[in-house]
Amino acid sequence: MSSIAVKSRGLSKQYRLGETEPYKTLREAIVRLARAPMRLKGNGNGKRDTERHVWALRDVSFDLHEGEVLGIIGRNGAGKSTLLKVLSRITEPTEGFAEIHGRVGSLLEVGTGFHPELTGRENVYMNGAILGMRKREIDHKFDEIVAFAEVEQFLDTPVKRYSSGMQTRLAFAVAAHLEPDILIVDEVLAVGDAKFQSKCMGKMNEVARGGRTVLFVSHNMNAIQQLCTRGIVVDNGRLTFDGTADDAAGHYLDAMASHDFGSADLTNHPGRKRNSIPLLTSVRVHRANDMDQPAITINSGDDVAFHVGYDCGAQRYDWIKVCVETLLGERICSAGTHTTADCPEVFTGRGVAECRIPDLRLAPGEYSVRVVMGQKLGPSWVDVVDDAMRFHVELGDFFNVATWYDRSQGMFVQRCNWRIIDAD
Repeated sequence: MSSIAVKSRGLSKQYRLGETEPYKTLREAIVRLARAPMRLKGNGNGKRDTERHVWALRDVSFDLHEGEVLGIIGRNGAGKSTLLKVLSRITEPTEGFAEIHGRVGSLLEVGTGFHPELTGRENVYMNGAILGMRKREIDHKFDEIVAFAEVEQFLDTPVKRYSSGMQTRLAFAVAAHLEPDILIVDEVLAVGDAKFQSKCMGKMNEVARGGRTVLFVSHNMNAIQQLCTRGIVVDNGRLTFDGTADDAAGHYLDAMASHDFGSADLTNHPGRKRNSIPLLTSVRVHRANDMDQPAITINSGDDVAFHVGYDCGAQRYDWIKVCVETLLGERICSAGTHTTADCPEVFTGRGVAECRIPDLRLAPGEYSVRVVMGQKLGPSWVDVVDDAMRFHVELGDFFNVATWYDRSQGMFVQRCNWRIIDAD
């Protein structure tokens, strides 16, 4: 059995509602990070459990051995990111303890660990120093980091002027290339484009094959199953499952089986993304020829309509988007108001936006809907609800012949004509 890289016992974290937690200074953080193994111990304040406090983590215990790749699965708000913040030494546990054996490279949110006034070049060297690396070690990796991040032109520009995508690319490149013993990656990779995500997945595979330990949070079950050797499920701050990555994904999907179908109230939806402003109020799917009732089941090739309710108050927002996804989190298609000439360019007050999609040729199965509201300036999204609702698709008489078709044949069904043009 390999040595233990992370040991968690009874790890719990309590927050007081409406109160922000003070963080340590950079100097204090560097001193703490330089010590390995590190023991994070609860501060003993867990008895103050009143109506003004909430447990983000509760009694989480597990061992992670060197070289294991752990996928952490759960709904938004389940406690996944809090767990990573505790293990990354950003925040202290309220109860329990965690032992970290080795230096940690973390990517928890855009620009993690960067000083906005420093240039990209300076931040690379600062992050390396925090990890305990010597300058010549960073020099050796520097060109590889820059090439991966694709920010050569902006190396001597303060990172506060970087786009979120540029910050994410550089932050991941630093975290993955400076050879931490333990790499911790939150779902921040979702902000990148498909090419960048593919590069990141490849790099994490390379890190894992090199015998280092990886903790990976994602809503994409496909990525969890491909990358991870083991998975845990977190729900309401508690660890509810620990097993193989495939079994953990199955357990999570089974737990979500009681989901809303055809329509959902989004006011207090558990799938709302962290830091969202709750603007989206409802979502429904209808067959275009029956707008009176939400459709739990549609047929392949049906014309469908999605109704998205919103309440923006006096503020103005620019677009709404509906995304259809598999239950594994794979994006199938997106339909946004900003790609439609007939839709208003701004949303304000309360209302319902309708998105009509003709001839939706999904293969039979169950699908998830993600809804987003955003703006042109600042962060692109303002409110995001993942897995907002689900609907079933049946084949019906799509081909006008008695035939069999399931998802193994492809994600979409497509009419076609065959004929023999040459034969002996």
